[in-house]
Amino acid sequence: MQCGRQMFSSAMRLFLRWFRLCLKRSRSRVPRQLRDLFSYNRLLLKSLYFNSLTNSDLIMDCLFEPVFWLVDHITRWFGVVFVCLVVVLTSSILMIAYFCLLPLVLRTYSPAWITWHLCYGHWNLVMIVFNYYKATKTSPGSPPQMKCDMPAVSVCKKCITPKPARTHHCGICNSCILKMDHHCPWLNNCVGHFNHRYFFCFCLSMTLGCLYCSISGRNMFVEAYNAIEHWKSLDVEKQGVPVTGVGLLIGILPPGSMTGQSYYQTPPPSFTFRERMYHKSVIYMWVLTSTVALALGGLTVWHAVLISRGETSIERLTNSKETKRLQKKGKVFRNPFNYGRLNNWKLFFGVEKRSHWLTRVLLPSGHAPYGDGLTWDFSPRRKDMMAI
Repeated sequence: MQCGRQMFSSAMRLFLRWFRLCLKRSRSRVPRQLRDLFSYNRLLLKSLYFNSLTNSDLIMDCLFEPVFWLVDHITRWFGVVFVCLVVVLTSSILMIAYFCLLPLVLRTYSPAWITWHLCYGHWNLVMIVFNYYKATKTSPGSPPQMKCDMPAVSVCKKCITPKPARTHHCGICNSCILKMDHHCPWLNNCVGHFNHRYFFCFCLSMTLGCLYCSISGRNMFVEAYNAIEHWKSLDVEKQGVPVTGVGLLIGILPPGSMTGQSYYQTPPPSFTFRERMYHKSVIYMWVLTSTVALALGGLTVWHAVLISRGETSIERLTNSKETKRLQKKGKVFRNPFNYGRLNNWKLFFGVEKRSHWLTRVLLPSGHAPYGDGLTWDFSPRRKDMMAI
């Protein structure tokens, strides 16, 4: 075993020396990014034969490290694509609503319904735009890099820095995130302590907006779908004069000159290009909003359950494992960050007064969350934390 390891170490040294000589000869022609990538892979190879604790797990980690690096960088690039996709799809729905549906609402609805649609639609739009912008641009928060007296529960193996409670490392952002929930590619950002509220409010307002479009546009969707089916039936029908004789085939005899011949001509369709685009736009809007309402609505309900329990997505997994482990020992696990359902929502939204339910929940607000994300109260209180 020792002889085989020495032979492997000697072979790796010879390979690296040969590759280093080749690289020196062509260093002027190799881009800097490729040289950095080679240095990184060389470091991985050295860690295999210079480490006395080398085992199968270490070898597999080193072999899969380039794969993890590639996935992280692809995910970062796709994050920009997903953000652009959200902007494009939302803008397309707004264009259909303003140029196709709003004139119809102004012509057919009563003044009371017009006021309702205008007020609710624009309030929902402001909430979507504000919360999405804040969720993408607000940093989720990271532990300070400088030395300080903050309490820590562990040390990050990637950053080699102390990790406070509820802090986890994000491989895509390449940093530790305070109260990390997950990395959202649709935001191209992590969801953490300082932007968790913006993320949830965006999901909730987008779900409500999609439900609003889906329910209010159901009748228009049915009419547009029936119109599309009618156009398809007209396209399938054969247009022109039916041919039943040789004279008609070569154009010698006039139509209707043969006995029993009935002449008919299918009229051209009376639908204009504008009408076709209108009905297709209504179908596109209804299908897209209904699909997003179902998918995003399920995600919103799931996060609402987690907020009621005082958990994040990562903590839900760890707490469930800890609960099963303690159950085998006859013990009960209690989440130290659960202050009760109502208090959890108050802490999440930053509600300190009755008026904050309006100014900080129902209206756009950029107030900071409760606490700094570094220290937490580890003793749950059963009574209300805030007298509201």
